[in-house]
Amino acid sequence: MVAEALGRLIDEVADLVGRAADGQQLVESTRRLKPDIIVSDITMPVMSGLDALRQLKSEQSSARFIFLTVHTEASVAAEAIRAGASGYLLKAAAGEELLEAIRAVMAGRIYLTPHIAGDVLRTISGSADQHHHLTVRQREILRMVAQGKRMKEIAAELKISVRTVEDHKSQLLHVLGVKTTADLIRFAVKQGLVAD
Repeated sequence: MVAEALGRLIDEVADLVGRAADGQQLVESTRRLKPDIIVSDITMPVMSGLDALRQLKSEQSSARFIFLTVHTEASVAAEAIRAGASGYLLKAAAGEELLEAIRAVMAGRIYLTPHIAGDVLRTISGSADQHHHLTVRQREILRMVAQGKRMKEIAAELKISVRTVEDHKSQLLHVLGVKTTADLIRFAVKQGLVAD
């Protein structure tokens, strides 16, 4: 339903040439359809929107990405901009703001939602904490671990293997310099990724 509504909205300012259900499908559709602009979520099954962006950029795709997401963390938006995104806005502010973002990106500008723009610019300029060194996937897994989900549950929800989840968790322990799951949970709570 959300995709349908967004499709109708996008039709007001551009021709909608395709839809994708997951990140891998997005990459494949982009190769085939060669769109000018892609409106994507960050959290997607199979491959994240950010990974899809990186994959397409590595293939010299000229498609410009606008991320429409629930991720309000400045570090996620900064990561998207650093990876080459042309726009970043929140689902809560979709509607007229999405049309504004599409127009800005079509005109060659970068669109950053005013709701988090200040925090994003501070993050990009280097005043962020160690949290911004985590990838989107690592943050997703950290959040789920902190919510008490088991490796199997996380793997099923993200449509990845249990082994991949375990690898991400191991990387999290290393990157954050902690030793236990309890330490990961404390970090997630401190960073506001989950409620205390």
